[in-house]
Amino acid sequence: MNKPQTDLGTGTRAVTRELCEWIVGVQGSDIPAEVRREGLRTFVNWMGCAVGGARHETVDRALTAIAPFAGASTSTVIGRPERLDALHAALVNGISSHVLDYDDTHLKTIIHPAGPVASALLALAETRTVSGEDFLTALILGVEIECRIGNAVYPHHYDRGWHITGTTGVFGAAAAVGKVLGLDPLRLSWAMGLAATQSSGLREMFGTMTKSFHPGRAAQNGLFSALLAEAGYDSSVRAIEAPRGFAHVMSDKQDYEEILGDLGTRWEAALNSYKPFACGIVIHPTIDGCQQIRAEIGDRVNDIRSVELSTHPLVLELTGKKTPRTGLEGKFSVYHSAATALLRGDGAPTAFTDEVVNLPEIVALRDRVTATANPACHEASVDIRITFNDGTTLEKHVERAIGSREVPLTDAQINTKFSVQSALVIGEEQTAALLARSWEAEGLADIGEVARASIPA
Repeated sequence: MNKPQTDLGTGTRAVTRELCEWIVGVQGSDIPAEVRREGLRTFVNWMGCAVGGARHETVDRALTAIAPFAGASTSTVIGRPERLDALHAALVNGISSHVLDYDDTHLKTIIHPAGPVASALLALAETRTVSGEDFLTALILGVEIECRIGNAVYPHHYDRGWHITGTTGVFGAAAAVGKVLGLDPLRLSWAMGLAATQSSGLREMFGTMTKSFHPGRAAQNGLFSALLAEAGYDSSVRAIEAPRGFAHVMSDKQDYEEILGDLGTRWEAALNSYKPFACGIVIHPTIDGCQQIRAEIGDRVNDIRSVELSTHPLVLELTGKKTPRTGLEGKFSVYHSAATALLRGDGAPTAFTDEVVNLPEIVALRDRVTATANPACHEASVDIRITFNDGTTLEKHVERAIGSREVPLTDAQINTKFSVQSALVIGEEQTAALLARSWEAEGLADIGEVARASIPA
């Protein structure tokens, strides 16, 4: 790396400027093959989730509100016949890709990286032709930037109540779009400043439609930030590191080495993971363990007297809804998730509908689930104790769940996940074609082909 710069004679390292200069200078050939492969897996997983969530009532209501105010219909609403202007398409596709809580996760920060970045890029790509190669490069850089910024402020930022996918996703979207637009370092710094001032998203919204609004708004705001900067709309060039900038205002921790250290050699984008279950990531060990128990005990699942969970305190903080009433609330209930995994073997979107959350047999078992916070338990682990009506017990420890970095989803499992949710929306034949096209993305002359391939036949 070049000698660190200082800004405005203050002696403060010019974090935003250095980062933007690196983004501008990176070529696709500079990104290692294994990182590009993970970027492609990220895109394929995102596309499946965007189609899978396309008919959710959250998306319906967003479109109802937006339609009267939308501009020229340039960009595809993934998995639907509607088309919107690029800014509103980015918003809606960000919502649909996250609404099932089935999308990718950078486990170090709990950021869901693809939603803000891919939604912004693909919407723009239908207004000016972008090759698959350039798209993938920009997607990887956007994911890299949001995760590095997240590393710099996590966990303090998250603990304050900020939804880090929304607050850092806007930087990733701005950086990725700025890369495709060919912004110079100054204009890209302006884009990052415009993104910083629109950084938002509150954890209070978990379990409601507004949670998925966060990555959607981050995509829209990041795209808008880059377009404004392209037109010469300026901002502070110190948006990340300034005393009243993002890092100081929104966190007690500012570790700028996490942003600038080992650029081009340490790739956060290579650490992305993909959910096997459509709910909060901290519930996954419980679902994994309960599914294993169900496979072991068979019909004895109907003789369970009680279920005891010992989990990290964060699990109960994030997913401690004891009596969820809606499918969205169920995604943040470790109690509901344990009950559905035991009784139905389900952790897919079908486990988190309004109907399933209120099924009498699910409610009855859910009421017999207790959870205890154990600070000694890793947040990615769980201990489960089942007591049967005859007094016998069964115990299960899950060290790391399927979908973790230690037990990652294979390409085949990503394909199955894609196909199952997409087929419910656009049918099996079109899903197969869309899946194949998504894997071919890097070689396409026009990445917009993938978006248009998702439009229901």
